[in-house]
Amino acid sequence: MIQTLGIFGFLSFGWADLLDILMVAGIIYFLIRSIRGDATVLNIVLVLVVLLVLQAVVSALDMRMMTALLNTLLDVGVLAVIIIFQPEIRHLINRLAVTSGLARRTGDLFNRMLGIKEEKMGSRSVVELSEAVRAMSAEHTGALIVLQKKTSLDEYIATGDRFAAEINRRLVMNIFFKNSPLHDGAMIIRGDQIIAARCQLPMTDRTDVPAHYGMRHRAAIGITENSDADVVVVSEETGTISFAHAGEIQTVKDLRELRSLVGESLGGSEKEDAE
Repeated sequence: MIQTLGIFGFLSFGWADLLDILMVAGIIYFLIRSIRGDATVLNIVLVLVVLLVLQAVVSALDMRMMTALLNTLLDVGVLAVIIIFQPEIRHLINRLAVTSGLARRTGDLFNRMLGIKEEKMGSRSVVELSEAVRAMSAEHTGALIVLQKKTSLDEYIATGDRFAAEINRRLVMNIFFKNSPLHDGAMIIRGDQIIAARCQLPMTDRTDVPAHYGMRHRAAIGITENSDADVVVVSEETGTISFAHAGEIQTVKDLRELRSLVGESLGGSEKEDAE
């Protein structure tokens, strides 16, 4: 028994080995947790993990042919996974960076180094946007409004129509008017300006999203999973206002709560004295 354990190096187990095991276990845990909604990718990751464990065993037993075979399978398998699931891997890495706070901290560092100041929304813009959302809710006009923060949304902006305009309730309402050529897709706001409309957003892959949420809500959850942006959604069917943040979505009860959420999102003020 002791000789068998010696093959695996268990008799020389130290702090470095413990740290090594914990780090690998942590990486596997976060990978499985992040992709648990996609059964196909999850199964592939589990197969790769099993192959890695098996490769470690046959290598410790000095089984040269099996070691060579498993090394080849792992090299080809990892490369195939990267090629086939490139979009999913990119979104996964982006999601991990956002949820861990790494993207925010890195963005702060680079902004300070380059002297770039974060664009914030003023109280007047908060009021104008909130009033537009309130009016569209009353009229059951569907809307999807993304509030960009520190994560770049250039890849989504490129899918729509770019322009620069100050936030104005009538302009926002006209853009989402059902006969407007810009009403499909999302509006993206940065600071006090509308910078794009008719933008396409990534849909969430989660299976636990309530059935009464439509495509706008799934897109709102999707973009907040892949960036630090927040999203305001108006349901065309019910007129209900929702607010999405960090992959979660909540129903907004009244105008005051909406102003507070928008103001906190972009560093503006929800005070009503701007009216």
